[in-house]
Amino acid sequence: MSIICPTITATSLAQFNNQIAVVSQFAKRLHLDIADDIFAPKLLDVKKIWLPKVTTDIHVMYETPGPIIKQLVSLKPHLIIVHYESEMNISEIADVVKSNGIRLGIAVLQQTNVSLLKQFRDVLDHVLIFSGNLGFFGGHADMELVSKASMVKELNSNIEVGWDGGINLSNAKILSDNKVDVLNVGGYIHKSKNPLQAYDALCKSLEVVA
Repeated sequence: MSIICPTITATSLAQFNNQIAVVSQFAKRLHLDIADDIFAPKLLDVKKIWLPKVTTDIHVMYETPGPIIKQLVSLKPHLIIVHYESEMNISEIADVVKSNGIRLGIAVLQQTNVSLLKQFRDVLDHVLIFSGNLGFFGGHADMELVSKASMVKELNSNIEVGWDGGINLSNAKILSDNKVDVLNVGGYIHKSKNPLQAYDALCKSLEVVA
């Protein structure tokens, strides 16, 4: 059964704290974006982030994520997601992450073919299909990318599939029905006049009890 996972995408500590305060009241899992101003527009400095008492994934939009992996591991997130398109040694990152009991994911941008992940299928716990604008709320859900979810499951049926970008009430169920396990939702929740109501509506659309 798919889960709705509100995202935290903040450029300041005040914004970061406010977003967490809002969604941690009702969400069962969160998706925290960090970025380096190279691979994606700068978000809150990694040294200032903290994790709430809610299952939290960290999405690392860094050109070279290797140098900060140990710092992220020390925060004890549920999952660390790095980008296939980044400059990194995925085997070395996997060793650090998984030896600390943390799950490992890879995100793929719109143009990246999922078949390129075949060599990592035995170490990956999660693949994130990215369809939005790096570092911003309100991206467009390119539904032509949804076939990537089935491709990931063909590589390894145990890999969890996530989606990031443009999720709303009109497409959440479609994504869920097409093997997307984790729906990372930013703008639809945070820009709503009533974030809890928006979250509940998405959950109900998936026939999930909020």
